[in-house]
Amino acid sequence: MRRRFFVDQIRNGRAEIAGDQARHLTRALRAEAGQRYEISDNGDVYLAEIETSGPRQVVFRTLEKLPPPAEEARLVLAAALVKFDRFEWMIEKATELGVDAIVPFAAARSERGLDAAARKRAERWRRIALEASQQSRRARVPAIEAPARFEDVLAAPADRRFVLDEDPEAPPLIRALPESRRNSDTIAVLLGPEGGWSDPERECFASWTRVSLGPRILRAETAAVAALAILRAAWDLR
Repeated sequence: MRRRFFVDQIRNGRAEIAGDQARHLTRALRAEAGQRYEISDNGDVYLAEIETSGPRQVVFRTLEKLPPPAEEARLVLAAALVKFDRFEWMIEKATELGVDAIVPFAAARSERGLDAAARKRAERWRRIALEASQQSRRARVPAIEAPARFEDVLAAPADRRFVLDEDPEAPPLIRALPESRRNSDTIAVLLGPEGGWSDPERECFASWTRVSLGPRILRAETAAVAALAILRAAWDLR
C-alpha cells in the first residue's frame, strides 16, 4: 500500500513538499525520481510520481485523481485540557480514529494555566495531527481548534451530542445511540478533565445526552479513544 503525504496545494498538476517532510522522504524512505506515492491537498487525493527529489524539496507530478473516500459521520471531540503528554497522545489516536475536529477547553477542574500554555502548543498539535493523518491514510487532516470557552463548547451545533459522565445513573454510550443514524450527521463528544465534572458544569448539560463508558474509571485520553471508536463503528457499520 502506497504511503500518503499532504501538500499545501496542487498547481498545474504539480505539488511540492519541503522542510522536515522532504528530509524524511529522502533520508528515511529513500525517495527518488520515478517513485509513486499518494498526495492530498486536504481535500482530494491523487496518485503522484516524484519528478525531483532532494533533502530540501520533493516535487510531485500528479498522474490521476483517486476516488473520494466514502461519506462518514463528522466527529467532533471537545476535550478538557489535561497534561500535555496525554493530550498529545489523545490527538494522535483520535486522528487515527477519524475525528474531524478537536476543540480543547479549560474545565473547572483542569490544571491552572493549561489553557494559556495550550495556545503555544497549537503548531505542535497540528503537526501531530498531520503525521497521524498521513500514517492512517486520511484524505483530510482534522482541525485542531484554539482553546475555547466552556460556554461556547456547549453551544456548538451538532446533530448528536454526548457528554461522558462518571455518574452511575448515566446510561452506557452504546445503549444511548439512536436507531436512526446518517453518515451526514455531526456528532459531538464532550470529555471532562482528570478530576471529573463539577456540579455547576453538570447543570449545563441540558441539551447534551449524558452517557458513560461503564463502571471503570478511565483516564481522559483512554475515554476519548473508547468513545470515538464506539461512535465511528456505530455510524459506519449501522
